[in-house]
Amino acid sequence: MNKRHTRIAVSALFFLTGLCFASWASRIPDIQQTLGLNDAGLGGVLLALPVGSIISLPLAGVLVSKFGSRQVLIIAAVAYGAVLPVLGLAQTSWELSIFLVFFGFCGNLANIAVNTQAVAVEAMYGRSVMASFHGLWSVAGFTGAAIGTAMVGLHLAPVYHFLLITAIAWTIILLTMNRIVPHVSNENGNQPLFGKPDMFLLTLGIIALCSMICEGTMFDWSGVYFRRALHVRDGLSGAGYAAFMSTMASGRFVADRLTTRFGVKKMLLLSGILTATGLMVAVIFPYFLTAMFGFMLVGAGVSAVVPLVYSAAGRSTVLSPGMALATVSTIGYLGFLFGPPLIGFVAQATSLGVSFSMIAVMGAAIAVMSSRIKL
Repeated sequence: MNKRHTRIAVSALFFLTGLCFASWASRIPDIQQTLGLNDAGLGGVLLALPVGSIISLPLAGVLVSKFGSRQVLIIAAVAYGAVLPVLGLAQTSWELSIFLVFFGFCGNLANIAVNTQAVAVEAMYGRSVMASFHGLWSVAGFTGAAIGTAMVGLHLAPVYHFLLITAIAWTIILLTMNRIVPHVSNENGNQPLFGKPDMFLLTLGIIALCSMICEGTMFDWSGVYFRRALHVRDGLSGAGYAAFMSTMASGRFVADRLTTRFGVKKMLLLSGILTATGLMVAVIFPYFLTAMFGFMLVGAGVSAVVPLVYSAAGRSTVLSPGMALATVSTIGYLGFLFGPPLIGFVAQATSLGVSFSMIAVMGAAIAVMSSRIKL
């Protein structure tokens, strides 16, 4: 098997998953308006997607371990693309919620399977390549947002926009399905389907949890921080998010080279330091340029954490790659779920500055835990 062709195929499937998710996200305002949902109603509907993801997490590890990541990835990716247009057909909030549960389920099933494939490709190369795969997911996010903006400008209904993305997704699947890894080492080995994770995997999960709390904060609260803490005009409220995403995406394309040179432990240590420093810079110096710089440091800091943690989990000797990735993902994903609401509660009781300082502690925790883990 040509490892370069395999890497390109797996990269394309990472791009596919990012494109589908970003395409949905780009049309949320239109769907909200079509269904007549207020902000609270939309917030309730959007909870359905992570619910689907959580449901899939334990099942994903079992399916990948039993049937192999290739088969699971192909089926999940086809289904992920198929559910997307259905979201555009929803007529009520209940219909949309049900469809979003399936969308989240298929998306995370594909995520676990494609990351298992990435672990196998990394083994072929004998060096770190995981971060570049996640970098392509970020690029797909930008691409999906750009296509969504164009579709809105053309006044094209979400369902037709989503059908186009589905066609692109299925084309990618047809072109790559015979080039991905047919069987990942230890994927169907002697490890139990339901095993107890060791301290190594639990520590990796907590590192992922801390990183995803920081990511979730940037995704959901960066604009609010710029508007309320920095008092920027509305047109600049998204500048912090753009600064964060720019370094997060670009950082993933240099992280593999740096990891090969300095090692996983030093990279995680640096990531934690950059994340904590960036958040504290934004809090201590609440001005536009300094906050922009701080958010760029946060983006650079979190860019490599999840790829490195997934790569390490895939080499577990206790659980199969699929189960190990599902275990770490389950712990880490809690950060996305509980991080942003926690920010809101703390900010309500104190201030946004205090809540962001608390998140900086999560960055410091990444550095502390990575210094103590054997990698």
